[in-house]
Amino acid sequence: MPHSNATARQRQLIAAAAARLMAEEGIGDASQAKRKAAHQLGLAENVKLPENADVEAELRLYQRLFQHDEQSIRLLRLRRTAREAMAELQRFSPYLSGAVADGTAGRHAEIDIQLFTDSAKDVEIFLLNKGIAFTHQTPRNDRAEAVLTIEDEEAPINLVIYPRNDERIAPRTRDGRPRPRLQLAALDRLLEEFPDDLPEPLP
Repeated sequence: MPHSNATARQRQLIAAAAARLMAEEGIGDASQAKRKAAHQLGLAENVKLPENADVEAELRLYQRLFQHDEQSIRLLRLRRTAREAMAELQRFSPYLSGAVADGTAGRHAEIDIQLFTDSAKDVEIFLLNKGIAFTHQTPRNDRAEAVLTIEDEEAPINLVIYPRNDERIAPRTRDGRPRPRLQLAALDRLLEEFPDDLPEPLP
């Protein structure tokens, strides 16, 4: 029993340290943050790591305690920027995903928007015709056909392009949990929930 308690406490410490790294240093991948946190804590490489859900819970707690107004303002600005992009990209069935969708977006967050179309070239041609500059990035999973990044002044917007039929596939996290994603109507409902008395936006 003492060993079990010590292991649980160790995992909690790793989760808290990983959450701080994600909030303060902009590490977007929970698995990477866990490994770095364990190293900073001087723990063995084979230490039992916490679940990603535990890190996410600690991240939400950290943001609520130490970054509440700042994080709320940033999230509002990022979601407004995402909404503008999604409205422009409606023909490609856009979904907001990632930290801006699940509400954990912090100081270094990027905007991830999933698009579904017959060919990634359709999106490229659309952007070129609109005069919108973009760069190609390496897809983070095997299903994505391409990732196009637009450098917006608020944050980079990553357009992650999937085959049209993949829209029916419910995305999941690495540990099997449903991954939140928002269509435009759902995003609008979230934007309506923001209080009117938030402080002035950050520079």
